[in-house]
Amino acid sequence: MPTTPYAAIDLGASSGRVMTAHVTRDTLALTEAHRFPNTPVRTPDGLHWDILGLYAGIIEGLRRTGPIRSIGIDSWAVDYGLLDADGALLGNPYHYRDTRTDHIAEKLWATVPPQELYAATGLQYVPFNTIYQLTAARDTAQLNAARRLLMIPDLLAYWLTGQQGTELTNASTTQLIDPRTRDWSHDIAARAGIDVNLFAPLRHPGDPAGELLPHVLDATGLTGPVPVTTVASHDTASAVAAVPATEENFAYICTGTWSLAGLELDAPVLTEESRTANFTNELGIDGTVRYLRNIMGLWLLQECQRAWNEPDLTGLLDDAAKAAPLRSVVDASDPVFLPPDGMPERIAAACRDTGQPEPRTRAETTRCILDSLALAHRRAVEDAARLADRPVDVVHIVGGGARGALLCQLTADACGLPVVAGPAEGAALGNVLVQARADGVVGDDRAAMRRLVADTQPLARYEPRGDRAAWDAAAARVHTP
Repeated sequence: MPTTPYAAIDLGASSGRVMTAHVTRDTLALTEAHRFPNTPVRTPDGLHWDILGLYAGIIEGLRRTGPIRSIGIDSWAVDYGLLDADGALLGNPYHYRDTRTDHIAEKLWATVPPQELYAATGLQYVPFNTIYQLTAARDTAQLNAARRLLMIPDLLAYWLTGQQGTELTNASTTQLIDPRTRDWSHDIAARAGIDVNLFAPLRHPGDPAGELLPHVLDATGLTGPVPVTTVASHDTASAVAAVPATEENFAYICTGTWSLAGLELDAPVLTEESRTANFTNELGIDGTVRYLRNIMGLWLLQECQRAWNEPDLTGLLDDAAKAAPLRSVVDASDPVFLPPDGMPERIAAACRDTGQPEPRTRAETTRCILDSLALAHRRAVEDAARLADRPVDVVHIVGGGARGALLCQLTADACGLPVVAGPAEGAALGNVLVQARADGVVGDDRAAMRRLVADTQPLARYEPRGDRAAWDAAAARVHTP
């Protein structure tokens, strides 16, 4: 068994990290080598990712790892960089929260009605799916000059290796992939006026993605060859791969800036009822489908902290635990909460508009957010089970939100189901497990990977408590589509 660790480059919407992991058939030990901020930059033409800053953070992280066996990269979805004919980046990639996609959907739907778009691609409507971003970019000088489009993890892999590819799980968030064939939907792309030849050839988790270039080896102090392995490069796909489920009928909630709540299925659900419920069919490893709903997640609290200039999350959560439960709740899936800035005021306005008392203190606002997220988790789990016709016996929470005991307990209470919380670094663990599996270190089946996570990572279990009638009454106060 290898003693040299694997490295996971795991980029979230608010921070990036380079992690190393020692993996054997009965060992899985994760260590943080370097963590760095991911701070968007607003310029006169819009909101962008600081992709060069992220790349610098990656190089510094790799410099701190020491010898490594291979590298995998995962990040958030939908965003991309454009390259010219020489392979040079054409400007900093746009941030999915940029307003350029506002009211763009109607323009696309005039050519491809939403019912047909869903039936072909299975993706829920969110205004920043790549197909809408490309519609917004149509006829711009930048897109006209582009000869290649690389999703964020693929762009970074290209800079590290000089090799170009498009990883499948992340490609499925473009709304240009048919989840049944797991290939491009050429008909949708043509009707949307998008040339799929802009994309590099598809890669699958476990495929080789090249080796570190000589100048990268020099910058990091690593000794080559160091391979880069394609992982499930959408961070949610990596996190779901690491769900420590030992039972068949489980739901998952990947929590962080977003909450992604749903089921792992063998086939997509493409019904009209599924579309109107705003469920998405993104692709996972081993031919699976991640059938889930996007919920705003801890973004609501992160933005409140920023507005309050309040870095003490522990104090906020302690005070929220003492606040009156279910006093006011909001629809945590409401697009009104998507943009940055003014979050406490928008939460108060949503409470006022639904005839509920406005939160008066930071503790009440925080409790409103947590109660609302638990309600949104409940609704997503129940809707997914109904639409996919599959029972749910337990809910697994992975990602940063798994560290929050109050949110986990409230989710158990709201769902009326046991919640297993952990691992917090689910995406990084899924990243290294796919690398280790491609290396022949862990078994081929997902069950073996998940047992390894369950056996080696700290997990917490929360049993449902309290009166579900109170949650039913709170749900009735939330206006949801």
